[in-house]
Amino acid sequence: MPQTGLQKQPGSLISVLGEIMEFKVTGEETAGSFCVIELTAFPHNGPPPHIHHREDESFYVLDGNFSFLRGDRTIEAGPGFFCRVPKGTVHRYENVGTKPGKALVILTPAGFEKFFAEIGKPVASLIGPTGPPDAESIAQLLAIAPKYGLEVKLP
Repeated sequence: MPQTGLQKQPGSLISVLGEIMEFKVTGEETAGSFCVIELTAFPHNGPPPHIHHREDESFYVLDGNFSFLRGDRTIEAGPGFFCRVPKGTVHRYENVGTKPGKALVILTPAGFEKFFAEIGKPVASLIGPTGPPDAESIAQLLAIAPKYGLEVKLP
Protein backbone atom coordinates (compact mmCIF):
# COMPACT_ATOMS: atom_id res chain seq x y z
CA MET A 1 0.00 0.00 0.00
CA PRO A 2 1.52 3.39 -0.95
CA GLN A 3 2.30 5.86 1.83
CA THR A 4 0.41 9.16 1.87
CA GLY A 5 0.42 12.16 4.15
CA LEU A 6 -2.48 10.79 6.23
CA GLN A 7 -1.44 7.17 6.50
CA LYS A 8 0.42 7.02 9.77
CA GLN A 9 2.63 4.23 10.94
CA PRO A 10 0.75 1.83 13.25
CA GLY A 11 0.61 3.39 16.70
CA SER A 12 1.20 6.91 15.35
CA LEU A 13 -0.84 9.37 17.41
CA ILE A 14 -1.93 13.01 17.12
CA SER A 15 -3.47 15.34 19.66
CA VAL A 16 -6.48 17.43 18.60
CA LEU A 17 -7.81 19.85 21.23
CA GLY A 18 -6.42 17.63 23.96
CA GLU A 19 -7.84 14.37 22.60
CA ILE A 20 -5.66 11.65 21.08
CA MET A 21 -6.49 10.28 17.63
CA GLU A 22 -5.14 7.48 15.51
CA PHE A 23 -6.21 7.11 11.85
CA LYS A 24 -7.39 3.56 11.28
CA VAL A 25 -8.67 3.98 7.70
CA THR A 26 -8.39 7.15 5.61
CA GLY A 27 -10.37 8.35 2.62
CA GLU A 28 -7.35 7.69 0.44
CA GLU A 29 -7.78 4.02 1.28
CA THR A 30 -11.56 3.97 0.61
CA ALA A 31 -11.75 6.07 -2.56
CA GLY A 32 -13.19 8.87 -0.43
CA SER A 33 -16.19 6.95 0.87
CA PHE A 34 -15.34 6.97 4.60
CA CYS A 35 -12.63 7.21 7.23
CA VAL A 36 -12.28 5.67 10.70
CA ILE A 37 -10.40 7.23 13.61
CA GLU A 38 -9.81 5.76 17.05
CA LEU A 39 -10.37 8.48 19.64
CA THR A 40 -9.02 8.52 23.18
CA ALA A 41 -11.04 11.10 25.12
CA PHE A 42 -9.99 12.34 28.54
CA PRO A 43 -12.29 13.01 31.50
CA HIS A 44 -14.38 16.18 31.18
CA ASN A 45 -12.97 16.91 27.73
CA GLY A 46 -14.57 17.10 24.31
CA PRO A 47 -15.02 19.53 21.44
CA PRO A 48 -17.34 22.53 21.52
CA PRO A 49 -20.75 22.08 19.88
CA HIS A 50 -20.30 22.06 16.12
CA ILE A 51 -21.92 21.23 12.78
CA HIS A 52 -20.39 19.31 9.88
CA HIS A 53 -21.87 20.60 6.63
CA ARG A 54 -20.23 17.98 4.36
CA GLU A 55 -20.29 14.66 6.18
CA ASP A 56 -22.17 12.47 8.62
CA GLU A 57 -20.22 11.62 11.78
CA SER A 58 -20.81 8.45 13.78
CA PHE A 59 -19.40 7.30 17.10
CA TYR A 60 -19.05 3.77 18.46
CA VAL A 61 -18.06 3.71 22.15
CA LEU A 62 -15.39 1.12 22.89
CA ASP A 63 -14.64 2.01 26.52
CA GLY A 64 -15.64 4.61 29.09
CA ASN A 65 -18.65 6.84 29.63
CA PHE A 66 -19.67 9.58 27.23
CA SER A 67 -22.33 12.21 26.90
CA PHE A 68 -23.48 12.96 23.34
CA LEU A 69 -25.38 16.06 22.29
CA ARG A 70 -27.22 15.48 19.00
CA GLY A 71 -29.52 18.30 17.98
CA ASP A 72 -31.49 19.19 21.10
CA ARG A 73 -31.06 15.80 22.81
CA THR A 74 -28.30 14.67 25.19
CA ILE A 75 -27.63 10.97 25.76
CA GLU A 76 -25.23 9.34 28.22
CA ALA A 77 -23.76 6.08 27.00
CA GLY A 78 -21.11 3.45 27.57
CA PRO A 79 -19.40 0.64 25.63
CA GLY A 80 -21.39 -0.70 22.68
CA PHE A 81 -23.34 2.52 22.11
CA PHE A 82 -23.54 3.78 18.52
CA CYS A 83 -24.52 7.36 17.67
CA ARG A 84 -24.98 8.61 14.08
CA VAL A 85 -25.03 12.37 13.53
CA PRO A 86 -26.36 13.43 10.11
CA LYS A 87 -24.58 16.34 8.44
CA GLY A 88 -26.11 19.68 9.33
CA THR A 89 -26.84 18.60 12.95
CA VAL A 90 -25.29 20.37 15.93
CA HIS A 91 -23.47 17.89 18.13
CA ARG A 92 -20.66 17.30 20.58
CA TYR A 93 -19.35 14.61 22.88
CA GLU A 94 -17.79 14.71 26.32
CA ASN A 95 -16.08 12.03 28.36
CA VAL A 96 -18.18 12.10 31.54
CA GLY A 97 -16.21 9.32 33.20
CA THR A 98 -13.24 9.42 35.54
CA LYS A 99 -10.76 7.70 33.23
CA PRO A 100 -9.90 7.94 29.51
CA GLY A 101 -12.57 6.63 27.18
CA LYS A 102 -12.24 5.24 23.67
CA ALA A 103 -14.52 5.49 20.65
CA LEU A 104 -14.35 4.88 16.95
CA VAL A 105 -15.25 7.95 14.89
CA ILE A 106 -16.56 7.24 11.37
CA LEU A 107 -16.93 10.07 8.87
CA THR A 108 -18.88 9.64 5.62
CA PRO A 109 -17.81 10.67 3.11
CA ALA A 110 -14.14 10.93 3.97
CA GLY A 111 -12.15 14.14 3.86
CA PHE A 112 -12.58 15.58 7.33
CA GLU A 113 -9.64 13.52 8.56
CA LYS A 114 -7.51 16.09 6.71
CA PHE A 115 -8.79 18.70 9.19
CA PHE A 116 -7.55 16.56 12.08
CA ALA A 117 -4.20 16.04 10.34
CA GLU A 118 -3.85 19.80 9.78
CA ILE A 119 -4.79 20.91 13.29
CA GLY A 120 -3.30 17.94 15.18
CA LYS A 121 0.08 17.74 16.84
CA PRO A 122 2.11 14.52 17.00
CA VAL A 123 2.29 12.92 20.44
CA ALA A 124 4.27 9.94 21.68
CA SER A 125 1.74 8.41 24.08
CA LEU A 126 -1.83 8.40 25.35
CA ILE A 127 -1.04 10.82 28.18
CA GLY A 128 -3.92 13.26 28.49
CA PRO A 129 -4.31 17.00 28.66
CA THR A 130 -3.71 19.08 31.78
CA GLY A 131 -6.78 21.20 31.12
CA PRO A 132 -9.05 22.57 28.41
CA PRO A 133 -7.58 23.55 25.01
CA ASP A 134 -5.59 26.78 25.15
CA ALA A 135 -6.57 30.01 23.38
CA GLU A 136 -4.08 29.36 20.56
CA SER A 137 -5.63 25.95 19.79
CA ILE A 138 -9.16 27.44 19.78
CA ALA A 139 -8.01 30.28 17.48
CA GLN A 140 -6.45 27.73 15.10
CA LEU A 141 -9.66 25.66 15.17
CA LEU A 142 -11.79 28.69 14.30
CA ALA A 143 -9.43 29.78 11.50
CA ILE A 144 -9.26 26.35 9.81
CA ALA A 145 -12.87 25.16 10.37
CA PRO A 146 -14.54 26.92 7.38
CA LYS A 147 -12.06 25.30 4.96
CA TYR A 148 -13.53 21.92 5.98
CA GLY A 149 -17.22 22.89 6.15
CA LEU A 150 -17.15 22.95 9.96
CA GLU A 151 -19.25 25.44 11.91
CA VAL A 152 -18.15 25.82 15.54
CA LYS A 153 -20.75 26.98 18.09
CA LEU A 154 -18.80 28.68 20.88
CA PRO A 155 -20.76 30.03 23.86
